[in-house]
Amino acid sequence: MKKRIAIIDRDKCHPEECGNFLCAKLCPVNRTGTDCIAEHEIHKKAKIDEVLCTGCGICPNRCPFQAIQIINLPEALNKEPVHRYGENSFELFSLPTPLFNQVTGILGKNGIGKTTALKIVAGLLEPNLGNWENAPKFKEIIAHFKGTETQKFLEKLEKKEIKLSYKPQQVDLIPKQFKGTVKELLSKVNETDNLTEVVQQLNLSNFLDTEISKISGGELQRVAIAAAVLKKANIYLFDEPGSYLDIKQRINVAKYIGSLTKEDTAVMVIEHDLIILDYMTTLLNVMYGQEAAYGIVSGLKSTREGINSFLEGYLKEENIRFRSYPIKFEKVQDRQVGSKQTLVSWKNLQKKLGNFHLKTEEGELHKNEIIGILGENGIGKTSFIKLLAGLIKQDSGELDEEVKVAYKPQYLETESDHLVMEFLQGAIKKYNQQLIEPLNLTNLLTKRLSELSGGELQKVSIVHCLSQDAELFLLDEPSAYLDVEQRLLISKIIKKIANEREITIMVVDHDLMFLDYLSDRLVVFTGEPAKSGLLKGPFSMEEGMNIFLKDLNITLRRDLTSHRPRINKPGSVKDREQRNNNTLYYS
Repeated sequence: MKKRIAIIDRDKCHPEECGNFLCAKLCPVNRTGTDCIAEHEIHKKAKIDEVLCTGCGICPNRCPFQAIQIINLPEALNKEPVHRYGENSFELFSLPTPLFNQVTGILGKNGIGKTTALKIVAGLLEPNLGNWENAPKFKEIIAHFKGTETQKFLEKLEKKEIKLSYKPQQVDLIPKQFKGTVKELLSKVNETDNLTEVVQQLNLSNFLDTEISKISGGELQRVAIAAAVLKKANIYLFDEPGSYLDIKQRINVAKYIGSLTKEDTAVMVIEHDLIILDYMTTLLNVMYGQEAAYGIVSGLKSTREGINSFLEGYLKEENIRFRSYPIKFEKVQDRQVGSKQTLVSWKNLQKKLGNFHLKTEEGELHKNEIIGILGENGIGKTSFIKLLAGLIKQDSGELDEEVKVAYKPQYLETESDHLVMEFLQGAIKKYNQQLIEPLNLTNLLTKRLSELSGGELQKVSIVHCLSQDAELFLLDEPSAYLDVEQRLLISKIIKKIANEREITIMVVDHDLMFLDYLSDRLVVFTGEPAKSGLLKGPFSMEEGMNIFLKDLNITLRRDLTSHRPRINKPGSVKDREQRNNNTLYYS
């Protein structure tokens, strides 16, 4: 079994621009007359023979486009891959296995094969056991997993004893594949008698007769979930069901997904919102590895143990440390609150936007603090941010506007042909060590903005905003498209920047854990989506969370080990105790 893999990013590999295969010219093995690095016969980019490669590190360090990775695999990994996409491409080791009457979660950072694993389980991708040129037969694949739960699962799949339903990650592709109304789409896929119930459970009634191409991202997500559960299946697979949804919708979807399990039904979920993942799953597979290179699925753990292991960066049973540092949460009383000096104030603002009416109570922001903004979709959060940014003007009320503002919008610019290095010129000059390096943006600098993935574009947009010369920074949904590690890293960087530069930052987001990790105080929006919104606060974390959680009808406690927030099971001892004491938010 090889202990080393070579990964070549073909999009970055440009042999004609590096002096005709610089990597091959520098390779010590090639210099002995053996072709360790050569030109690929078909795509004419570099290829590396992993058997001949000595792992000297010269080619990845000297490649001017950073297209090569040579990775030493963990010593404990003594098996062949389940799937490989091709020569010098990503490898996946092991698979998660669905268990009946359980909701099993998959947790890990982006680029380590979570979606690949789910597609294999869903039967949409046939594993090749690392042999991409001569794919094995299904019976060979079953034999590969002999003696495991996966073998039993694959045997049932082969005998057609299992029927699967898969909700894909990229719900934005649905309008490109289907033309018609929401009702027409759901009627077409419906194999059950539950259409009315599903529509009610997922709150789809208001837009059933709307064209699929005209509904919002959050509405599209709920339609995709509905389409998945309307199929007659005994295994349901959901890839990031929380994306585009607000907190109230995420909790509703989590409850609904949890209700799908029966003795003959299993559910698997990939989700980056840790509070929601914790709430809807009972068991968990942690995935670790190296982004775009390889991924490994851990053994099955209880959800609490799995999330805590992920935050710790250490898998005890496997004796694997996959991150050099743990991620820790602070208790609320341990937080350092900024100065009491007022930066911006407002009083009784009102703004009419079509049929929507936004109102605010009286409030103010202090210098050197981070304010989280909580509320449903369509309730005025972005409109308020735009008022502060000076992009729209209030109809009435008082707003102190004598402050320099930097703004990161919710919807990101994707069409620009500008290079990332041009867009981030100011950040590279002034904040290379604080922003560019910690977020690993160096590799993206020569890419065009239009070539970036959603997560890459999000990080670039956050850095562009935080590098500006301003006193008030407004970030609208900075956690969108980011995985758990990236979210917590971003929040750490935001906290550090706010403290070092003594600036004020307002953050709109739907990830409760992200806002809990980040915020000093909270603003809370109440009202009726698309009709009216009322801004209250800022409040202390305890007061703001209590107001918000009352509306959600949930209570939150802290995990004793990691101090992360967790939703209490409805009616549990802890839930009843906190409700009786009117402390819906942990101390």
